[in-house]
Amino acid sequence: MSGHNKWSSIKHKKAAVDAKRGKIFTRYIREITIAARLGGDDPDANPRLRAAITAAKGVNMPRDNIERAISRGAGGDDGENIEEVRYEGYGQGGVAILVDCMTDNRNRTVADVRSAFNKGGGNMGEAGCVSWMFHQKGQFVFASGTVDEEQLMEVALGAGADDIEEDSDAGCMIVSCEPTAFGTLHQALDDVGLEAQVSEISWVPENSISVEGEAAEKVLALIERLEDLDDVQNVYANYDISDAEIERISA
Repeated sequence: MSGHNKWSSIKHKKAAVDAKRGKIFTRYIREITIAARLGGDDPDANPRLRAAITAAKGVNMPRDNIERAISRGAGGDDGENIEEVRYEGYGQGGVAILVDCMTDNRNRTVADVRSAFNKGGGNMGEAGCVSWMFHQKGQFVFASGTVDEEQLMEVALGAGADDIEEDSDAGCMIVSCEPTAFGTLHQALDDVGLEAQVSEISWVPENSISVEGEAAEKVLALIERLEDLDDVQNVYANYDISDAEIERISA
């Protein structure tokens, strides 16, 4: 398992837990609204919107909620002056962390994020301090046993995928592509009925940092603290923590 996909595996494992959080709907509504505002209301012509809709359906968001969010964004009447901001910093062991937010109040958000870093034993840095360690990738995650692997490989590689990996520990298959190929690949998978559990354009690390023991505990606690902030949409990090270590910490 390459380091950059370790994060995808962890997100796959967390999906069921995240879906139980009431505010997960709010995050997806914001993402759908912004995506529709920036790229229009046609999912076929707007890969970001299409990914957001897929993700929202994955946590059983009602169709009416999705359609209202699209209408607000496409009509420019989203009721809030929401903007996207990114913060960067470090956790224990030098782990690099990117925090993507959507906010109507930058001062509140930056204060909350800085406080989370400080309380979590990390350090918030300047813009660009860790983002150079990451690159964007389109990613599709399928639960193992739910798709025909030969068909997945044939369709995905023919539509622009550049990597297909299986993580037996996480119980999933991960298809990766360049962001420019995301829309085409998404359509190709849909056309043959291959529906991913996770479908997104994500930031993945070039390399991972292995952490264990107390450092691993503090990194996971910091990530959770950041994710719990209302304005935070996504948190990306370059840690590599073994499954055994995660189970020990969760016990």
